[in-house]
Amino acid sequence: MPQSGEDSGMMAVRRLLKEVVLGREDPEGFFAMCLSIVGHQETRARFLSVVQPLSSANRAMHSALVSIYEEYFAKAEDDELELAVTLSLLEAQDHPRNPQQTYDGLSTESGQTKEKGSGTCELERQKVTNSNRPGTYQAVFATRDEVPMGDPMEDPSEKTKRSKSRRQRRRATARRVVGLPQFPSRAAPALLWVRRDLRLCDNPALVASLEADAPVVPVFIWSPGEEEGPGMTVAAGGACKYWLHQALSSFRSSLERIGSSLIFLEASGAGDSSLRRLQALAKETGARTVLANALYEPWLKERDDAVASALQKGGIRCEVFHSYCTGDPYSVSTDGVGLRGIGSVSHFMSCCRQNPAGSASGAPLDPPVGLPAPSSWPQGVPLDALGLARMPRRKDGTTIDWAANIRKSWDFSEAGAHARLEAFLHDGVYRYEKESGRADAPNTSTLSPYLHFGQLSPRWLLWDAKGARCRPPKFQRKMAWRDLAYWQLTLFPDLPWESIRPPYKALRWSSDRSHLKAWQRGRTGYPLVDAAMRQLWLTGWMNNYMRHVVASFLIAYLHLPWQEGYRWFQDTLVDADVAIDAMMWQNGGMCGLDHWNFVMHPVDAAMTCDPYGSYVRKWCPELAELPDELIHRPWKCPASLLRRAGLVLGQTYPERIVTDLEERRSRSLQDVALVRRQHAEYVDKRTGCDLVPLPPRLVSEALGSAQSAESKRFLLPVITRMEFKHQLDDPDADAAANPYNAVLKGYVGRKRDETVAFLNERDFAASVMHEGALRRERLESDRRLMEGLPPQRPPSRGRARRATNAKDRFSILPSGAILTTRR
Repeated sequence: MPQSGEDSGMMAVRRLLKEVVLGREDPEGFFAMCLSIVGHQETRARFLSVVQPLSSANRAMHSALVSIYEEYFAKAEDDELELAVTLSLLEAQDHPRNPQQTYDGLSTESGQTKEKGSGTCELERQKVTNSNRPGTYQAVFATRDEVPMGDPMEDPSEKTKRSKSRRQRRRATARRVVGLPQFPSRAAPALLWVRRDLRLCDNPALVASLEADAPVVPVFIWSPGEEEGPGMTVAAGGACKYWLHQALSSFRSSLERIGSSLIFLEASGAGDSSLRRLQALAKETGARTVLANALYEPWLKERDDAVASALQKGGIRCEVFHSYCTGDPYSVSTDGVGLRGIGSVSHFMSCCRQNPAGSASGAPLDPPVGLPAPSSWPQGVPLDALGLARMPRRKDGTTIDWAANIRKSWDFSEAGAHARLEAFLHDGVYRYEKESGRADAPNTSTLSPYLHFGQLSPRWLLWDAKGARCRPPKFQRKMAWRDLAYWQLTLFPDLPWESIRPPYKALRWSSDRSHLKAWQRGRTGYPLVDAAMRQLWLTGWMNNYMRHVVASFLIAYLHLPWQEGYRWFQDTLVDADVAIDAMMWQNGGMCGLDHWNFVMHPVDAAMTCDPYGSYVRKWCPELAELPDELIHRPWKCPASLLRRAGLVLGQTYPERIVTDLEERRSRSLQDVALVRRQHAEYVDKRTGCDLVPLPPRLVSEALGSAQSAESKRFLLPVITRMEFKHQLDDPDADAAANPYNAVLKGYVGRKRDETVAFLNERDFAASVMHEGALRRERLESDRRLMEGLPPQRPPSRGRARRATNAKDRFSILPSGAILTTRR
């Protein structure tokens, strides 16, 4: 038997009520939809019975709905009484009623009467002003017209399915202001264990806590011993902890705006742990559920598994959700793809496409508009007591505020993350594919700190980029690199301190601490390197291209171990990520699963990323007066030019700590070839590739048996640079004799050929003269073409002759070029 219109309407209302409980609809919007669907009289008669189940499950929400109901119908009764009195006065004065008259909510347009309150017009004009009414919220939408109620005839189930732009939803949510209910629920709460998920948007654990139909107690537990893990992970450096302090403060404010709060606890004493703190908090509040978003560092996953097991033994349900990466790295499998090419992002993306289990794809989750609060909040500690932003003090008692520039450079809030994403998608993303390496222009997203602390989810980021129709492959691959780093960390838990390739543990490294200190302080004498290291110290960040530049300089030219660079990055980067930094430094140090196929020359790289010297001038202001052509090579400036610029090398700007870069680079190649020859058992005889012991998890996947992984050791060929293979037979050969030498291939100049680069190296005037000659040749060629004349024959060119400095990489000078030499 078909349902009547009234019954179907009430079923739709009940479906909408679930949306209110989940935080997807606000109480006033629900009440307005109820009026639109079933009408004024039916709402008045049946609304209280519909919301009655909430009186025990969610008393705060029930009180708010009852208050809206009572206030609306109390005002409607007053209006009806006022209308009746007015009509009586009109009849007494013998004033005929005009059928087209509109009177305070009654409209008789087109001969039809619309009852006041049957639509949303009155609700759009009214606000809840009686804050003393029990259970009401003290504030509602700031701008009601920005949140459309929808067509009254539309099926509400279809309304919830209607897609919107993610950025529009975020902006609408940001304008909502919801106050604390005066009579919170007394039911047993659920504990929301906050870690690196400091956001409201697309937070699976937060949304799941709303579905528990109970108050929610968000709690953050700081346990330095658990965070650090084994070995030399340096998981929480100074800059990282400072960002965490600011982000926690901002997230607490966000929770307070939706009627909740954030409890801080510390587990730093002997025998103390996150598990003990959670157990004590559950006992204090009576909570029987703990919800959290997963972390993937092996030591933290081991901790979380132990916590979940202990809580469940105590009768407390524990749920973990995936949102930190685009997928669960522990579920990535090589099944159907194989192991060939492991370590490359292409191989990893193929594995994810072939085995999509654990993927967090799909539409992101909207932020809640409210969060049920407990009847009483448990006792925590102040945020400052965690010591995350503690500054050192001098002997005279004054504070050293080393984070002042970091504080000025960043907005630490979730809103700041979305603002940066919005700005990037509006402008920078269009230059990202070809210009992301520029240090002198903001062509990168600068979203890495927000991703690291979970103020922006990777799913929301990719969804917004897709919605903006900006899908550069290079940008999407960066997110895949991030997931690849965590997959490698799950396979090699000692990634932050132990070389993956066994022979490379025997590499000869320098122990010159003065070189390390000069690199850390930005005083190497190479302006591009110094500018990048000073930016890192002052702001806690540098773009990916510059990270490659400074890493190449430390490893290839200073011969310092990659672990020193990793530890410095972990202490000074605001986005310090164990998995990403460890993978990058291992690959740069020739020890990881993949080899960098380039080495960034500290001068030549500047011609690509900072061709006009703007970046160097910003972070090395003592070099600001040098011309563009020499700002990256101040040691080649004439003495008169140095005097005019007010620059004294060795005093106002340091001298170069190493001078013969090619000799030092050649020595690095020889060191690699030497260890490969000494450990021939780790070199594949057929291909020349390095061999790496296969992790047990991959062995069990490949052989289908965990026992096989324990009984036999498997060696896997991995990606190896061609220049290392070439040097295998002749380890004493220099870099110039290696046809596969990767020293800055493709990074020589920007829109200039090698002849122009050579002439610019020797004398800037010769470079200008040569470009003028080329311009005249082009003009003459165009003139002949327009006049129909035959093309001019090119001048005869003899054999190339050798310039005076045979060690220079560009010493082969075309015989047709003009060279002027200043003595």
